[in-house]
Amino acid sequence: MNNKAIGSSWTDVRKEIFTPEEILESDLRVAFMGEIIKARHDKGISQKKLEELSGVRQPVIARMERGSTDPKLTTVLKILEPLGMTLTIVPIKEKRMRLKPPFELNLSKNGGKHPIKRG
Repeated sequence: MNNKAIGSSWTDVRKEIFTPEEILESDLRVAFMGEIIKARHDKGISQKKLEELSGVRQPVIARMERGSTDPKLTTVLKILEPLGMTLTIVPIKEKRMRLKPPFELNLSKNGGKHPIKRG
């Protein structure tokens, strides 16, 4: 959409303001939090209940879901555990298109196992 009376589309403006790498990082964050929100909704868990199950305060969960904070890895893992998920590291595909992310989003069901091995 490029109606001069209205202005450029967000997609066009976004490409002008941000680098391809910044766009990919943003898209990954949105996809990642979308998966967490979906898992929480699928389990019928409120943010308050997730606070009780994870030990992460509800306002922190809300800021994470809004995308207004950059949570630490330990916080993410605490959130994922009660959702029955964990993070998986996967190799980068050798051949990829120029604008495809150099990573894969892979939230795995962890079968109730804690994502951090405790000694």
